[in-house]
Amino acid sequence: MSVPISQAWTVAAYVLRQKLRGIQRYPLVLMLEPLFRCNLACAGCGKIQFPAEILRRQLSPEQCLAAADECGAPVISIPGGEPLLHPQIDQIVSGLVQRRKFVYLCTNALKLEESLPRFTPSKYLAFSVHMDGPRHEHDLAVCRQGTYDIAARAIKAALARGFRVTTNTTLFAGADPDRIRSFFDEMMALGVEGMMISPGYSYEKAPDQDHFLRREQTTRLFRAILSRAKRAWKFNQTPLFLEFLQGRFDLECTPWGSPTYNIFGWQRPCYLLGEGYCQSFRELMETTDWSQYGRQSGNPKCRDCMVHCGHEPSAVSATFNSLRGLVRSARLTIGPA
Repeated sequence: MSVPISQAWTVAAYVLRQKLRGIQRYPLVLMLEPLFRCNLACAGCGKIQFPAEILRRQLSPEQCLAAADECGAPVISIPGGEPLLHPQIDQIVSGLVQRRKFVYLCTNALKLEESLPRFTPSKYLAFSVHMDGPRHEHDLAVCRQGTYDIAARAIKAALARGFRVTTNTTLFAGADPDRIRSFFDEMMALGVEGMMISPGYSYEKAPDQDHFLRREQTTRLFRAILSRAKRAWKFNQTPLFLEFLQGRFDLECTPWGSPTYNIFGWQRPCYLLGEGYCQSFRELMETTDWSQYGRQSGNPKCRDCMVHCGHEPSAVSATFNSLRGLVRSARLTIGPA
C-alpha cells in the first residue's frame, strides 16, 4: 500500500473515533462532483449522458466546501466529468486543502499540464490520473487516440513541479493480464506515488454494455494480474480490497462509506446508483433504506459490483474491526501471504 503516513494516520484516527463513539455508519471518502461535463466520451462511462442544460451546470466553491463540512469525511475525491473544466476548481481545491482534507482530483489529464500553475503542491493534494492500461487499451477505452501520451507527459510535468500523482485504472472484460502487469511497470517507471485499480460498473446509460465484468470474471482477471505481484508495484488501496478483487477475502458493500454530492444534491444511495437525491447529508444517512443495497440485498444492480467506492470503505472497516483483519492486512503489507 502506498499512502502517505500522515494520511493513513488521519484516516485511522478518524475511524477509531467513530467506533469509540459507537457510530455504525460514517463516511470515509466524499465523492464531490462539481460538474458532469467532460472533454472525452468514454464508452464505458455513464456520467456524461445528461442533456446539454445539465452538463452546463456546476457547483460553486461555496457549495463544495459546505458539502465537505457537512459530511466530515477526511478524504475528498473529485471526479466528474472532468474537474479541470470547472473555472473555479483551483478555489475548490484550495478551500479543501485549507481544511486539511486529503484531496484526490481525478482527471483524464488532457488539461492537466496547462492547469498546473493554478495549484500549489501539498501533501493534501494528489492528482489521480485516469489511465486505463497500456497505450492502445487506454486510447481505445477513452475513444480518442493520443490520450495516453498526453497523460504520460502531464504526469511527468506534475511530478517535476512537486505534486503528488496517482493513477486510476478501470478494467473491463477482455483485458490482457500480462499487458496490465507491464502497464504497472510503466506507471512505476513514470514515478507515480501509487495506483488504484477497479472493475468497471455497468452503468445503464453507458454506450458500451458488452464489456462489463461479471463477479466471477472480475476475480479471475484480478487474480491473474495480482498473483505474484511485484514488490515495486505500489497501490493506493488497502491490501484487503486487493484480496477482495481476487476472491480471497469477502467484503460486503458499504454504500454510505463514499457518499456523493453533485449539482442535484446528495445522491441516493451511492456514487454508482442514482435513485433520488437528498437536500442534506443527514437526510441521506437517516432516510435511505441501506438494506436494499449491496450483494446480500439481492438487488440485481449490486450483484456484480466490486467497485472500489463501495468496497474500499468496507476493507478499511474490516482492517480495524478485528484482529484477524488487522493481522492479515499487516502481513500483506509486509510481504506476500
